[in-house]
Amino acid sequence: MSRQNAFAAILAGGSGTRMGNSDKPKQFLMLGAKPILVHTVEKFCATGSFDAVLVLCPKAWVQQTRDLLKKYSPAFASSVEVVEGGATRNDTVANALAYVEANYEVDDDSILVTHDAVRPFVSCRIIEDNLISAREHGACDTVIPATDTIVESVDGAKFCSIPERSKLYQGQTPQSFKLRLLSSLMSSLTDDEKGVLTDACKICVLRGEPVALVMGDPSNMKITYPQDMRLASALLEG
Repeated sequence: MSRQNAFAAILAGGSGTRMGNSDKPKQFLMLGAKPILVHTVEKFCATGSFDAVLVLCPKAWVQQTRDLLKKYSPAFASSVEVVEGGATRNDTVANALAYVEANYEVDDDSILVTHDAVRPFVSCRIIEDNLISAREHGACDTVIPATDTIVESVDGAKFCSIPERSKLYQGQTPQSFKLRLLSSLMSSLTDDEKGVLTDACKICVLRGEPVALVMGDPSNMKITYPQDMRLASALLEG
């Protein structure tokens, strides 16, 4: 697919606490011969579908991120723009929107594809399907069908319902949007809503904007815990 006014935002603002490493955010841990983040960035650069690929990371890691990209991905480093993220996921997405709108010409059909830095196995097919779906529907989310029975509990002690599994999906990323639509919706949030609406697709749903489903893949896993690193290493070797 040729470039059609599309931008990628790799969200790299997470910490390493659940990975048992409080000094280094998990996206900077090594997976094989490269940091997790670099594997992820290269997937988006390789598509050739984006006018810009942004990495949004903590302020203290901006220069180190640039250095890591130059070291481990010299072919793509010059085409990646490293931007300071925000205190929350929504703040980080807002920073991406503001950066693109300040530095590029955008219109009502411009697309922003947002993706977790710690999902390095996203495929080119998933990325391209996101671009197609966002252009057609305005917003889309990558999902896989739920394979386990899901139970709902209000008090955390006993369950109150068992939703029908055939109607349930597990959310992944990318989540993709028409850029101006997302910017408008996020600007409409009240302070109270900003505290509870931590997912951009949920913002769309609660504002009455349809969100289409894009089929993901079980291999498009999120690396969060130490056991995830062992599985990711096995996937990489495979």
